[in-house]
Amino acid sequence: MQYTEIMVRYGELSTKGKNRQSFIDRLAHNTRQALRDFPRLEIKAHRDRMHIKLNGTDSKAVTARLDRIFGIQNYSPTVRVEKEFAAAKQAAIALVKELFEPGMTFKVNTRRADHKFKYDTNQMNDLLGGAILEAFPGIKVQMKDPEILIRVEVRIDGIYLSLGKIKAAGGMPVGTAGKGMMMLSGGIDSPVAAYLAMKRGVEVEMVHFFSPPYTSEQALNKAKELTAKLTPYTGTIKFIEVPFTEIQETIKHNLPSGYLMTVQRRFMLRLTERIAEQRHGLAIFNGEALGQVASQTLESMAAINDVTTMPVIRPVVSLDKTEIIALAQKIGTFDLSIQPFEDCCTIFAPPAPKTKPRIERAREYEQRLDVDGLIDRALAGTKISAIHVGEQFLNQQQEEFADLL
Repeated sequence: MQYTEIMVRYGELSTKGKNRQSFIDRLAHNTRQALRDFPRLEIKAHRDRMHIKLNGTDSKAVTARLDRIFGIQNYSPTVRVEKEFAAAKQAAIALVKELFEPGMTFKVNTRRADHKFKYDTNQMNDLLGGAILEAFPGIKVQMKDPEILIRVEVRIDGIYLSLGKIKAAGGMPVGTAGKGMMMLSGGIDSPVAAYLAMKRGVEVEMVHFFSPPYTSEQALNKAKELTAKLTPYTGTIKFIEVPFTEIQETIKHNLPSGYLMTVQRRFMLRLTERIAEQRHGLAIFNGEALGQVASQTLESMAAINDVTTMPVIRPVVSLDKTEIIALAQKIGTFDLSIQPFEDCCTIFAPPAPKTKPRIERAREYEQRLDVDGLIDRALAGTKISAIHVGEQFLNQQQEEFADLL
């Protein structure tokens, strides 16, 4: 079946009252960004729903993107025909033919926006239902929970037919809840945390710390590739590279090994806060899960958070590793996350990190360091890029490795 448009429904946006239009406008923007490489599409967002005219574009390629756009509750690939019963009958039979198996049940549900059309909703239901019964011996009418639901809308410009509703990502349009900085490592947890933040409407910008020569270009590209895996949910994500070598070397040479991890993460948080202030971010997000590693005890979190007054939000804090892995597999980041490239969180890892570091002791140790100078030099070397849907950063060797997983 050659569909002519896709009808998109908003779901949760219906609760937004006077702010509804701004949410719809943001969803339309995100949708255009996510579908930017389909030039023939026409996207129009109205108050009740969005219409995407395909103009010959493959509907399956478009719906594969729509499945991931937050703010879309469900959608229906739709065929438009002239406002004649014969055309509607032909289209309805063609739609049912795509799904029909003997013994299946169906229902026709008509809505009529054009009240001048010669058949009312009940008449259209009866006439189309009779045509389907005649065309498909063995099919049965069922009013509640039919296996095939044919939706018919009689509008001013034609008759639109579709097969039920396809569930999409739900949530809120990315950007409607403000901007946050996501501390992105190369591991499993932080991409999942970013996904959950985006689902609630947060525009995330990825802050990634790298430490050449201790971390490789492949590790940096892995973080960019993880970011690219999340772009279908919004269209474009900013990626911020922060050089961290000098800070890590300085901490290693001047502080006791038990506090290396704590003080490193305090620097990461300071840097992320400064970047957020420069880029109008409202909060910091990370992938910490309570009790998972030494830096994620309550005592460690308190000692690390001591350096900032900005909200630090941990979307996966209460999930266990099995739950996080399941989400990572769902969103397609797991196989990439487990590729064995060192990130700066794992280099210089002490053999016995403090699980209950003292805030006063961390402050005392930092007095040995030129904290402001280290921060300023790291910020001066920061690079920002935009990562779009479909971009790839893996070389051939990495792709072959991923294929083996």
